Amino acid sequence: MVFSSIPFLFFFLPFCLILYYAVPYSWKNGVLLVFSLIFYAWGEPVYILLMLFASGVDFCNGRLMTRFGTTQGRRRFFLCCSVVINLSVLAFFKYADFLIMTFNSVFRTSFAPLGLGLPVGISFFTFQTMSYSIDLYRRKVPVEKNYFTYLTYVSMFPQLVAGPIVRFATVNEELHSRKIKKEEAEKGILRFMQGLFKKALIANQVGAMWEEIRLLPAVQVSAATAWLGAAAFTLQLYFDFSAYSDMAIGMGWMLGFHFPENFRYPLSSVSVTDFWRRWHISLSTWFRDYVYIPLGGNRKGVARHLRNMLIVWFLTGLWHGAAWNFVLWGLYYGLLLALEKYVWGRRLESLPAIVQHAYTLLIVVFGFVIFVFDDMGALGLYLRSMAACAGNSWWGEEFLWYVSNYGAVLFAAVLLAFPVYPWMKRKMSSLGSVGGAALRAVSLAGYVLLFLLTTAFLVNDTYNPFLYFRF
Repeated sequence: MVFSSIPFLFFFLPFCLILYYAVPYSWKNGVLLVFSLIFYAWGEPVYILLMLFASGVDFCNGRLMTRFGTTQGRRRFFLCCSVVINLSVLAFFKYADFLIMTFNSVFRTSFAPLGLGLPVGISFFTFQTMSYSIDLYRRKVPVEKNYFTYLTYVSMFPQLVAGPIVRFATVNEELHSRKIKKEEAEKGILRFMQGLFKKALIANQVGAMWEEIRLLPAVQVSAATAWLGAAAFTLQLYFDFSAYSDMAIGMGWMLGFHFPENFRYPLSSVSVTDFWRRWHISLSTWFRDYVYIPLGGNRKGVARHLRNMLIVWFLTGLWHGAAWNFVLWGLYYGLLLALEKYVWGRRLESLPAIVQHAYTLLIVVFGFVIFVFDDMGALGLYLRSMAACAGNSWWGEEFLWYVSNYGAVLFAAVLLAFPVYPWMKRKMSSLGSVGGAALRAVSLAGYVLLFLLTTAFLVNDTYNPFLYFRF
């Protein structure tokens, strides 16, 4: 079940909210837990046992760490048990076939892949449970003594399968005592709908365009069209993933929780460093706090700093998927961030803003081409198409066809990828009470019309994936 689906929008979510608001406060976690387990089991009834196992491991190790961890060595032992079990489960389900195929190609063996299905959201909930164990070891959070409360945290359906990665410290107090304010619930509905519109009206549409372009034979795709396709995938991924985060944050407000922001207009960045401060923020800060800083960060000289950056970005790439293109993508960014830090960063800052934007977008779009092709042969062929080295030309009439047919959605995507909407809200609000009233009236009418349009698209559209579900 995905958020942008008719069953979720018109049955699951309304029924969940009605029951959630109707029951006494002491029952709210129970209602949320039951609906969260139903949500996860809807598509993967077997793998719900895996999530229960992972949460049980961390809960039990947390209790043991608190009860018997009288020395730092004992606390470290229970932490290691938790981390090793979590990473072993993640490695088995996500990377076993990748390791088998790599072993076969290196040593010319023929071991059969296991063919395991990837549990939805395993990378997200594994990192969440690990953050609890590590923060408990560091004495930054109190131990959770109620397993069902802890399981509610792990399984919370708004952010379970595609983030943002919510740390226990962020929602600990709200798990035990929270107020559901009418203003925040209303704001949550609007934030959810914004994400829904981004997903159905923009991400799905530019995604369909990208799918058409990527399936064309390389010799028939001009370099201009190949770059257009790469830009379309970049927009699809941004609007798809940020839409999910918007919907998750919005539902969190409806339920009385405050999840962290995950995107801050990353495509408006002026450097690669700036981009990664704005894109998938919860993952970047997770690696910073639990990997980069413990390795020493930038405190032990240039060589150690470079080593730490490459380790973090190798792991970031591998976190995204069990294929060599993800490793290459991670190292690509690790290298570029190092170069910005030590080679051309200051020179870049002295350039005009438009040049900085163009530089960043070029790197990001090229990087997402590496990201999208897990077949290295197909990746190489598409990169040659982008350079007009695959028997294709620099320009073709198909480019104009795609621009004319998808022009409206591309224009809307580019416009909304930059902070134009917040700027317009500020301008309207500055007009005083009249401007504010006009803004509210226009916004309300716009939300209603866009919701009706979105519903029509969802009824008729067969292309409706969430890209980050597979991570």
